[in-house]
Amino acid sequence: MNKKTALSALVMLFLGVHLCRAASGKPNILFIAVDDLKPLLGCYGSEGIQSPHIDKLAAQGMVFLNNSCQQAVCGPSRASLMTGTYPDTTRIYDLRTKMREVVPETLTLPEHLQQFGYETVGCGKIFDNRCVVDLDVPSWSQPFGEGRGRFFPEGFQPPYKGFLDPEVEVQNRAFQAYLRENHINRRRDEAAYEKAFLRFDKIRPLDECKDVPDNAYIDGATALWAVNKMEELAKGEKPFFLAVGFTKPHLPFVAPKKYWDLYDRDRIELAKFRKKPEGAPDYAVHDSGELRGSYSGFPVHGPIPDEMHRRLIHGYRACVSYTDAQIGKVLKGLEALGLQDNTIVVLWGDHGWHLGDHEMFCKHSNYEQAVRSPLIISAPQRKAIGEKTESPSEFVDIFPTLCELADIPIPQRVEGKSLVPVLDDPGVEVREAALGQYPRDEDKMGYTLRDKRYRYVKWMKLDYYAGETTGLMDSHELYDYQTDPLETVNLAENPEYAEVVATFERLFKERGVAQER
Repeated sequence: MNKKTALSALVMLFLGVHLCRAASGKPNILFIAVDDLKPLLGCYGSEGIQSPHIDKLAAQGMVFLNNSCQQAVCGPSRASLMTGTYPDTTRIYDLRTKMREVVPETLTLPEHLQQFGYETVGCGKIFDNRCVVDLDVPSWSQPFGEGRGRFFPEGFQPPYKGFLDPEVEVQNRAFQAYLRENHINRRRDEAAYEKAFLRFDKIRPLDECKDVPDNAYIDGATALWAVNKMEELAKGEKPFFLAVGFTKPHLPFVAPKKYWDLYDRDRIELAKFRKKPEGAPDYAVHDSGELRGSYSGFPVHGPIPDEMHRRLIHGYRACVSYTDAQIGKVLKGLEALGLQDNTIVVLWGDHGWHLGDHEMFCKHSNYEQAVRSPLIISAPQRKAIGEKTESPSEFVDIFPTLCELADIPIPQRVEGKSLVPVLDDPGVEVREAALGQYPRDEDKMGYTLRDKRYRYVKWMKLDYYAGETTGLMDSHELYDYQTDPLETVNLAENPEYAEVVATFERLFKERGVAQER
């Protein structure tokens, strides 16, 4: 066979595959998850952040400005999103419980898509591996993440716990040996553990800045894996669901030096309001516990110095730009294959992140900076392209939205609402307010509703692990983002807002949550 004949045969094969897929009427789905990504993006109006590739995707689709996660921590949020059901249905409130062990009849989005002819493939962080068994085998038609190791640069090994500095591994081994030799268990003796932790300065650094290729770190290798996998899937006869999970900007803040160099730490502004809201219950805020005693260099107790605020904000921004560049590679790969006109792209961050507001870092709250989460959907053939919407949306809505876009049935157990009407008209509302929740102290559950102007939080005394869904109200909070965007004052007991509180109480009743005995 000469070169011309071979080329013609390859073109015909390529066209045949695409005609076959077009005839099936099923679009491909590129599903991009970003760990701990808050809406600190240019397309969300944030200044000073460099996110050109995500912003380009936003210009091709719809930006959901008022989107809520269902619980502001990785495992519960992802279990909820991937099943289209709320945490009170998944029974996942922590990072220990296994999704299918507590709810055997669980049905995930990729599992459902397989039933309608989709090839479902994934790599990186999609589920939180602490809340599933073996990365949830039923969800995937191919082994999850297989082959990513091939995409690290020659001469580089996969980072140890995310770090390239060899001293991190040395100190981790020494630390674990010290704990064993001295019979120290963190759960039994927190003080002894903290004392041991402070003996080592690189057990788990807050950050790492090295002049290395993007794929020396995990997310860079994940992006190259995704492009390679897309090329493989494009040759198949099935529509595909390709899930690509990026780990940054989750702690620790590790990224190649060129992304750190995008920002001047000395010019970084700190959060404007760094106190607990006036009138809020003490348990509504937290002490940035994810950092304390877990990351070297962060104070185990006491106030957080301003310079530490700047260091963390700098690291977060560098990691956002690093991940944005990796997303750009994946999107460029999609375009190079000519698949963009028949591929739905969904980009989401599993929850928000506190960057010093209320003197908090990380997530784990019912406040705006933790609950509000990025969601961008680019769906070919929808009417509202390059638009933004204030319509309240939730992560449980992704499952039914993709079902409707792919013209497949929405499972009865799914609790979200399809956002397809909003994709055609940004002024449409599928619900009055978006629901989220976060527990405290194993005997309180805080439920929150967010409409276009207000956030209402209702803290209930109940044993949620025992399956209780009703209890006594312990306290409540109300914030008016039109007059108080920084959540400085709890207005729930202000008589001028009594009608607003009553409206939210009605919405809670209609949704069957936060009910009182």
